[in-house]
Amino acid sequence: MNTFGRQLRMTTFGESHGKALGCVLDGVPAGLAIDEAFIQSELDRRRPGTSALTTARKEADRVEILSGVFEGYSTGTPIAMVIFNADQKSRDYTNIKDLFRPGHADYTYHQKYGIRDYRGGGRSSARETAARVAAGAIAQLMLRTMGITVRSGVTEIDGIEATMYDWEYARTSPLLALDPTQAPAQEAAILAAKAEHDSVGGAVLTEALGVPAGLGEPLYYKLDAVLADAMMGINAVKAVEIGDGAAAARLHGSANNDPLTSEGFETNHSGGILGGISNGDTIRIKSYFKPTPSIFQPQQTIDTDGHPATLELKGRHDPCVAIRGAVVTEAMMALVLGDMALLNLGRRMEHLTKIYG
Repeated sequence: MNTFGRQLRMTTFGESHGKALGCVLDGVPAGLAIDEAFIQSELDRRRPGTSALTTARKEADRVEILSGVFEGYSTGTPIAMVIFNADQKSRDYTNIKDLFRPGHADYTYHQKYGIRDYRGGGRSSARETAARVAAGAIAQLMLRTMGITVRSGVTEIDGIEATMYDWEYARTSPLLALDPTQAPAQEAAILAAKAEHDSVGGAVLTEALGVPAGLGEPLYYKLDAVLADAMMGINAVKAVEIGDGAAAARLHGSANNDPLTSEGFETNHSGGILGGISNGDTIRIKSYFKPTPSIFQPQQTIDTDGHPATLELKGRHDPCVAIRGAVVTEAMMALVLGDMALLNLGRRMEHLTKIYG
């Protein structure tokens, strides 16, 4: 499936080393002011080649809107956007066209389809997430009109965890790090792994502020379930926690419950979601990224005929995908919340009578 969402539907297309990649975003209400500079700024945050902490691949990631926008506003029709690839080096992959890279989707794609684009992983490449960021930026523009903001930051790199959260620092940090006191050690861990032709993993915290109570579609399209689906669908994410996550399993109910007051909740162990529905508190979700599987060390594998082989990888790869992945988590959070907001419009007669009454 290449489409995500129900009322706000994103379909992405394209491959890592193809001519272009992009998306079609359907369901955006007419009359939304489309800030193209903001969309581009989000892509700039995710784009490769910005520092020694990311891949050396140089892509401007300039987005072009093809449809659905007229004189700066959405028309209510599908918004199509395209991003042309410019710095493919497909020759870097010719030596592994018949080999399966450990940790990648090469083997599973081959088993499923019987054919695969070996150039950078084709459709399974994290480069596809640029299209998600473009679509997510439009979703963020929608959410802004409702007073909802989404933000993300890196909380952990190579086991080095943040002890404090500074969201303003994260916005400008090359690591998107939330803790300025731990960022130097986290950066050093990435560069050390890179020097050893290895990679490291990390964790990202994504939050949504200003979300009203009532978003979510029980029982089978719960807000937390769809958010988990959205984050797990990002390349390299292997675990997701909402609120206290796994730590909640080690608490008693008396400690885990969030007491209610006339001013709101005293605590937020639930991560802003109860019964699959937003409760009006900050939504908090943490996504855990595995180490980049593309490493420049000899690895044992097999070829397409099942024969043992040694993989010697070339190319340009992120030593830690969690950094650029943080921007993608924001996009996916925004798409989910935009979808839920549109779905929620028809849940009460009073909503309909305001329009048709």
